[in-house]
Amino acid sequence: MQLARVEGNITSTVKHPSFAGWRLLICQPVDSEGAARGAPVVAIDPWGAGLHESVIVSTDGKAARGFVNDEKSPVRHMIAGIVDPKGEEPGGRESRVAGGRKPAPST
Repeated sequence: MQLARVEGNITSTVKHPSFAGWRLLICQPVDSEGAARGAPVVAIDPWGAGLHESVIVSTDGKAARGFVNDEKSPVRHMIAGIVDPKGEEPGGRESRVAGGRKPAPST
C-alpha cells in the first residue's frame, strides 16, 4: 500500500475487457509531506476518488484482479481508500475504505 494523490483520469475507446465499467485514475505516489515520490501509476477506482484527493493505492495485483473477476487481467494497482483531509472535523465526510463488501463497478 502506498499514499498517492489523484492527478487525472484515463479515457479510452479500447481497453482490456476486464476494465469495462471501471474508472482508471493516474495516481502520483507521495511521501507523508505530500511531495511526489517515484513515477505515477494507473489504478482502478471502486470508490469515486476526485481530482487531487489523497488515496491509498494497493500494489497487490492479485487482489486487484480479484476485484475485476479476471485472473488474467493486466490490472496491477487499485485504490483501497480515500484519505480524509487533515483538519477534517468529526462528523464530516465518511472515510471510504475497502473492506468486507466489494462495491459494484460504475457503468
